[in-house]
Amino acid sequence: MKNIKNFVLLLSAFAVVSCDNTLNLAPEDSLTVDIIFGSETLAGNALNGMYSSLQSSNTLSGIPDTMSEWQSDNVEFVGSFPTFDEIYTFNTLSDNTSILNVWNAHYFSLNQSNMIIKNVPLVPGTTFTTAERNDMIGQARFVRALLHFKLSQLFGKQLKQDPTGNSLSIPLQLEPYNGVVLRPTRNTLKEVYTSIENDLLFARTSITNTAKEKATAAAANALLARLYLYQERFPEAATAANTVIGTAGISFAANYSFYNNPSTEHIFQLQNVAGDTGFAESFSKLYSPTAFGGRGDAPFSTNLIAAFAAQGTDLRYTTLTRSGVDAKNRTSVFTTKYPNGVNNQDDPNVLRVSEMYLIRAEANLRGAVLIGGVAPLDDVNRIRNRATLAPLTSVGLPEILEERRKEFCFEGLRRMDLLRNNLPLRSTGMPSAAVATPTSDKVVFPIPQRERDNNTNLVQNTGY
Repeated sequence: MKNIKNFVLLLSAFAVVSCDNTLNLAPEDSLTVDIIFGSETLAGNALNGMYSSLQSSNTLSGIPDTMSEWQSDNVEFVGSFPTFDEIYTFNTLSDNTSILNVWNAHYFSLNQSNMIIKNVPLVPGTTFTTAERNDMIGQARFVRALLHFKLSQLFGKQLKQDPTGNSLSIPLQLEPYNGVVLRPTRNTLKEVYTSIENDLLFARTSITNTAKEKATAAAANALLARLYLYQERFPEAATAANTVIGTAGISFAANYSFYNNPSTEHIFQLQNVAGDTGFAESFSKLYSPTAFGGRGDAPFSTNLIAAFAAQGTDLRYTTLTRSGVDAKNRTSVFTTKYPNGVNNQDDPNVLRVSEMYLIRAEANLRGAVLIGGVAPLDDVNRIRNRATLAPLTSVGLPEILEERRKEFCFEGLRRMDLLRNNLPLRSTGMPSAAVATPTSDKVVFPIPQRERDNNTNLVQNTGY
């Protein structure tokens, strides 16, 4: 995505300076809400600004998803950042600045989405139709749902660890900043999930946009499928996934050339180009070896290498890896899903259709349904066939989780696959395996200490 006018940024400053009770909403060089939303064109620029903020490495371009991979069994951390090493070794402290940056960046973008939701209905102009306004609002509500969903996975317990859903999750942000510093409490996971579902149900019936670098109705259905799977609402998960699979313009790619390229495989994919800002330690930097412009911080774990080797030649390993020198000056194996460490132009894979096939397979299997008329075994074998693996003759949950691991490694889904099934994040013999159980305190990130210093209503997670 090219650099685009980001008119909302100045009004989102509360996310990084929330400790100041005397914020000036409209300094002389800023734009007021009336100006930003003064026409349909300007409102469109604000929408573009929301998407631009998602390109930050602290939102969709690397760090949060890589942090989740470090907590699982896919990826080693061998770099020098102490804040990343804390997460990898489950020794995280409440003043971890990398976690604070992730928190701030997500709430920064949440404020942008809320400004669009709040102000687009007020934009003057009789030619700006209700359908066009609802399309913009639906896109913003999709982004709000996505960001709340990602935050809830990092900062609170999951349903398998607290089936009531009453454990504290994150503060929902449903209104834009208006100049008054608020000190909200944390909502429960049940409340957060209800809000996410409501946003996505609105989005899937309101969005008319079909360009995949922005939210679409299919993207809303895809995120609903993931939400329902995590909630173990299996018939609904299978139905939502099946709807996406049947959407025009979305289909299973023949090979793995879809990474960093336009493809029918993608449902929602940010498209980064050289010159985009805000990358810092992006996917490209973390997952690329030093010879390719990266830091060499995040190679394959030996456990993941062994998992690929166990079933013979797998194109997801043989065609999507390279050897290189890592940050410890060792020769290691790296993914090529994000190969461009020089200018950080690799694209985040936010939602793609392969996940929908595996969601449909798992949901049909566990829900004892046959939505879409396709057996779980056939959906799993479709994934395996592209990887040139022999077809299975029977399938259970372990086989589906194994295919999900190999298909989405380095894409940020593994940690939640383990937590939502109450499985250890590390196998026996792996580093920190003893403290990587689903109920271990440090599996959940701390509420950043700076936020708690400024807001005593934010209860800290256990162990911090």
